[in-house]
Amino acid sequence: MSAQSDKKQITLSSLKKMKEQGKKFTCLTSYESTLTSIICDAGVDVVLVGDSLGMVIQGHDSTLPVTMDQLVYHLECVVKGNKGAHIMADMPFMSYATDDMGLENAKRLMQAGANSIKIEGGEWISKMASMLADRGIPVCAHIGLTPQAINRIGGNFVQGRNPEKHELIINEAKSLEEAGASLLLLECVPDALTKLIMNEISIPVIGIGAGSSTDGQIMVVHDLLGISCLDKLPKFVKNFMEDSSSIQEALANYVKDVKSGNFPAEEHTFY
Repeated sequence: MSAQSDKKQITLSSLKKMKEQGKKFTCLTSYESTLTSIICDAGVDVVLVGDSLGMVIQGHDSTLPVTMDQLVYHLECVVKGNKGAHIMADMPFMSYATDDMGLENAKRLMQAGANSIKIEGGEWISKMASMLADRGIPVCAHIGLTPQAINRIGGNFVQGRNPEKHELIINEAKSLEEAGASLLLLECVPDALTKLIMNEISIPVIGIGAGSSTDGQIMVVHDLLGISCLDKLPKFVKNFMEDSSSIQEALANYVKDVKSGNFPAEEHTFY
């Protein structure tokens, strides 16, 4: 029997309980049915239908060209292959630029099978997070390095290394929790900043390039399998295929290493 075929549906309550018990949870991106099924068999807790599909599936150099119709299509594919994982869906670039747009597009994702939606930004998305939460739509707020703001940021740089930015990101995290966000995703921030944020908020925190202190870890599945579209891999990426004989083994090793605390290691961490 597969690792997840007899597993109950992973809910927000499940993730909160793991946090309370000090247990790590695992997250991976997926964009289609077959790979989602294999990811679930490996015991992954959260599957993100990410706008990263713009780069790894469509061949763009950023996530910006991804449309709502495309995200919904891939979400529907993932839902068909799911075996109990919590499905999170990205809100694409500019799909929540106004209140009405955000509500309508979040509704589309939930009706297509998402269990929660993810929005990028700082304190300015607090109102959107509050509106969605009030209407029964669970929100994961994505802060730190936010790929949809790549043109403003100027590149894929670590965020929060100077004292001013440090305080700003901590306040953003607190504001978003107060607004009703159910989860927080931290991308590319120093380990010390992650620890400070973890002490300030109570909702589960997912990390990518944010050190090992977070409650969960996420990777783009293509990076994990060593088929990244990037010329140079980010520091936080580990190719799990290098020491595995199959995709199934690589996924299982990722789950094992996250839950045991062996990944991310020091070489994947910003200080």
